[in-house]
Amino acid sequence: MSTEAAFYATGRRKTSTAKVRIFLGKGEMKINDRTVDAYFMRDTLKRIVMQPFELTNNIGKFDVIAQVLGGGLSGQAGALRHGITRALCKADVALRKPLKKAGLLTRDPRMKERKKYGQKGARKRFQYSKR
Repeated sequence: MSTEAAFYATGRRKTSTAKVRIFLGKGEMKINDRTVDAYFMRDTLKRIVMQPFELTNNIGKFDVIAQVLGGGLSGQAGALRHGITRALCKADVALRKPLKKAGLLTRDPRMKERKKYGQKGARKRFQYSKR
């Protein structure tokens, strides 16, 4: 571990961005000035956010303060996970290998495909009429 007080990182997913600050503590998490349970109601989203800590056996060792902007809750949870992962790598370089192997350091490039002109959506077309 470094002797630095806090570790900053930015995580992204879809159109969401999470500015994350982690530091040694009791495992408390504040997301937009709310607790994890108050911000992410679904258990799956909480599990996504906690994944980097579970993988590196650091549950309850770091406090997290995050500012999450844009997108929906699913994208925000993914962005937060990405930011926490990057911050953990800055906190301890030895954690990089297991996090990289689990694929948590890679930014998920999947985005919503844009709507095309002359169509109903990105892929869906208007009904074809022969006559």
